[in-house]
Amino acid sequence: MPALKVCFLLSGATLTSIAAAQSTVSTGSAAESEQNAGGIEEIIVTNQFRAYRGNFTELETPQAIQVLDTELMNQAGVTELTEALSLSAAISRQNNFGGLWNSFAVRGFAGDGNLPSNFMVNGFNAGRGFGGSRDIAGIEAVEVLKGPSAALFGRGEPGGTVNLRTKRPTGSAAGQLRISADDFGTVRADADYSSDPIADRAAVRMVGFFEDGDSFRDTVTYEKYGVFPSMLLQIADGTTLVYELEASRQKVPFDRGIVAVDGNPGQLPPSRFLGEPGDGPMDARVLGHQLELNHEINQDWALLLGANFRDTSLAGFSSDPEFFGARQRLSIDGRNLTRQRRHRAYDAEYAVLRAELSGQMMTGPLTHRIIVGVDSDRFKNDQQFRRYRAPAVGSGTSLQDSYAIDIYNPVYGQFPLPATSPLTDRREVLEATGLYVQDQINLTEQLQIRLGFRHDDFSQRTDNRLNGNSARQSDTRISPQLGLVYAVNNEVSLYSTYGEGFRANSGADFTGRAFDPNQSSSLEAGVKFELMNRRLQGNVAIFEQKQKNMLSSDAQNPGFSVAIGEARSCGLEFDLMGRLAEYNLHISYAYIDAEASRGVLDTDFGRQIASGDRLINVPRHTLSTQISRDLMLAGQSFTVGGGVLYVGERLGETATDFTLPAYTLVRLHAGYNVSNNITLRAELDNAFDKEYFPNSYAQVWIQPGTPRRARLSAEVTF
Repeated sequence: MPALKVCFLLSGATLTSIAAAQSTVSTGSAAESEQNAGGIEEIIVTNQFRAYRGNFTELETPQAIQVLDTELMNQAGVTELTEALSLSAAISRQNNFGGLWNSFAVRGFAGDGNLPSNFMVNGFNAGRGFGGSRDIAGIEAVEVLKGPSAALFGRGEPGGTVNLRTKRPTGSAAGQLRISADDFGTVRADADYSSDPIADRAAVRMVGFFEDGDSFRDTVTYEKYGVFPSMLLQIADGTTLVYELEASRQKVPFDRGIVAVDGNPGQLPPSRFLGEPGDGPMDARVLGHQLELNHEINQDWALLLGANFRDTSLAGFSSDPEFFGARQRLSIDGRNLTRQRRHRAYDAEYAVLRAELSGQMMTGPLTHRIIVGVDSDRFKNDQQFRRYRAPAVGSGTSLQDSYAIDIYNPVYGQFPLPATSPLTDRREVLEATGLYVQDQINLTEQLQIRLGFRHDDFSQRTDNRLNGNSARQSDTRISPQLGLVYAVNNEVSLYSTYGEGFRANSGADFTGRAFDPNQSSSLEAGVKFELMNRRLQGNVAIFEQKQKNMLSSDAQNPGFSVAIGEARSCGLEFDLMGRLAEYNLHISYAYIDAEASRGVLDTDFGRQIASGDRLINVPRHTLSTQISRDLMLAGQSFTVGGGVLYVGERLGETATDFTLPAYTLVRLHAGYNVSNNITLRAELDNAFDKEYFPNSYAQVWIQPGTPRRARLSAEVTF
């Protein structure tokens, strides 16, 4: 469907929405479901309210929500968040900061490129910070909430919100232990144990992982580990307290990937590492605490109180390819790559408090389901950044001056590691308090209307410790939401929604004034369905989003930015998941047309971005599928399946015509239950060994995709 037709259709509608609220329909095998049923099963908590979501069926929810559950993620063989999000066609990968954070765009819109994409954990903001790429251990499900949701969630990413639901105590003694190894030399162990009730009032759960090994990248080895214990205490009938700890550490070399030669990213082998092994690994750490009190006041009303604190850090050296042509020797001799040497010492603290009351009441013949709450958060971002930068290439500039490496025949450690000088020493503190109210009213048996409103007071302070300058601002924002739901019957509903959102921009302009916040709006319309006794669920949706106050280069003051950029995104989505006949299905397709809607200068290179230019790393077409079938072999369950991921051509560098080629990946897997509690699995990723490039930031920062990889695993449940 041409982009203009989609956008015209939306702009001409009074109120439209396409969303597909999907419940957690398992697309894993029946054998896996039976195994999980015999293992970890929730029995202790009969009614825990979910923050911000209220008590609504999926067909009643006027928002596109896609749920990626444990069975689906296991079937797809994912171990970290970026891989899991590839199961949603609405999400595209962005610059991953050398493999050290999660960065993604939802429906074509990404957040602040200088910070990881924000995500939530059990409704708490938790993604900002520097704790490395989030591992999937300890995660029960990944929820993709599409479109701005600030009416409830507050400040967030412009295209949508990702929420992680964690594994919590179940009150039934069960455990899992999984060991896996691949042909790159990576070994991974996962453990999960939930206890029986303790004195009929408490239960604990312990989840952990350890991963160590090589990669397909030359000289790149890594180590990751983490533990995620939790405890549930039933204080009284209808009152529970949950505490969760997150502690993880990653030691991973900073890796900017490969470079394009004459515009071709396939000239170098995907294994070629262009950093410096002598830099050692980056060290990323996370320590987080989450406390949640649920109190069931009566059958109609519940109170939720919560607190979250997350401390993250990232430190280490890296050797990164130089951006700018005058300093880049590769543009002259076509062989030697000029690099910068960098040192980062980043720390972040995120503290959130929340109180929420949810329930229902009657006013005459009308039923109101209400959520009212208040939250407060504080995000402190402390960055110290040092750099060695080579001079412009000239007749007297040596290879050592350029800190160069031969891209065809790299010799690591050829030159002494250069000393770095301070470039950034900054602390930024963002504080906000919000009050939110949502009322979903049953106007008739078939028609419901949702009214949402949020008021935020926020302040931002940036202190530059290098020059002693400080920038401060405070503001108030109103975020509305309006939605309609019409139940055609018990299996099909139509709905529409409009919402607005905002996110603070990090930093300050030439005058020292903090930037105005990024603002976004979304308009959607669609249909969703639950067929065959909810065995098959899906949605079709169209949407249009707009964004303003994006950072761009200040034409009058080179080296500084201004918040004047604008963009639009519109498209079509189709999601289907569940079980059809003997097959477990997951199908996710998206057509997204995302482009700049105002001419500005690019923040990194000062190039002219014209209105209509595509946004970086956003394909127009994406398709993600998974299918499996359950069989019997020698009296035991045997599951076979596979998946296909297609990602279309993408812009690979802003304000240029450099593009990353489209790619199609095929994945195969099989699992055999040797006994009732032992399962063996074989997996083959990128079965046809296709060369591909998931994302890039510039022609000298391109992430190569993983070649064909075989993996074997054994799982024991008890």
